[in-house]
Amino acid sequence: MKNNIKYSILELATVSQNTSFKETLNNTLALAITAEKSGYERFWFAEHHNSDTVASSATAVLIGYVAENTQRIRVGSGGVMLPNHSPLIVAEQFGTLAQLYPDRIDLGLGRAAGTDSATAQAIRSDSFQAANSFTEEIQKIQDYFSPANKSAKVRVSIAEGMNVPIYILGSSTDSAHLAAKKGLPYAFASHFASTHLYNAIRIYEQEFKPSKFHEAPYIIAGINVIMADTNEEAEKIFTSLIGMFYGMLTGNMQTVQPPSAMSAEWRQIFNHPSVNQMLRFSFVGDKQTVKKQVLDFLEDTNADELIAVSTMYAPEDRIKSAQLFAEVMQEINVNSQMQ
Repeated sequence: MKNNIKYSILELATVSQNTSFKETLNNTLALAITAEKSGYERFWFAEHHNSDTVASSATAVLIGYVAENTQRIRVGSGGVMLPNHSPLIVAEQFGTLAQLYPDRIDLGLGRAAGTDSATAQAIRSDSFQAANSFTEEIQKIQDYFSPANKSAKVRVSIAEGMNVPIYILGSSTDSAHLAAKKGLPYAFASHFASTHLYNAIRIYEQEFKPSKFHEAPYIIAGINVIMADTNEEAEKIFTSLIGMFYGMLTGNMQTVQPPSAMSAEWRQIFNHPSVNQMLRFSFVGDKQTVKKQVLDFLEDTNADELIAVSTMYAPEDRIKSAQLFAEVMQEINVNSQMQ
């Protein structure tokens, strides 16, 4: 396990039952402010569309909202789903954000659409072609940010020379090859796509080519974190996330529902092979329980950073969980430095 493991938050701005979009986004900002106070490295937004449940569709707008109301924490996309966007517009948006909030903006890029095929087509008519040109589209963004682009016919002046690190996001091994080839940091969506995590990490580490951006591999692993003062309370809160994934798999998506006691029925749903596989890397419990789970995960993955997703019904539970997880990570880092 490495020393000084960074810890961050991936935010979907999930909408709870009887909560408006405005209230949801206000709660997101409250979580980001808590994250900054608790030593989190970054606060990323995931791009999703055509959903009553997820409010993080306009990532660049939300990044500006959080960056304006915080001081230190890095803010970015986890990620911008590049097939939905023109590389030039992405460079304009993130170049502008970098001008306003220097050295605080991250640009995570993903190949998926973050939505259904009909919506992807409505967003960008050539989205399928763009997905197949993911590598070339990334290179265009890198070119727009390069100071050397000043001599090009097509420029994004506001982005040229700005410090906006690019991260490759993935949920399969394809992205691992690409991140390694380009010498870029790699963020894996193991909070829902657990199947290929270990293979993807192995490929990325073995094939990594040092670049001017990164001399060595850098791995960010996604996890679900549900923490409370007791294991029983955390398991109760966890039922909202189990229900959300079950609804996703059965085609009955709803807003995040209030939690209930972890009954035999809930355990049966969680142990359904599809649900259990998607939620495999969910760390649920009090500080002692989650600390052991995190240590085992870090030993298995050798990750440089953990990025936590906290889908819960009540905003106060998310705040408390974020604070407890920060305490766990701080303890882990202190202990690792003493060894």
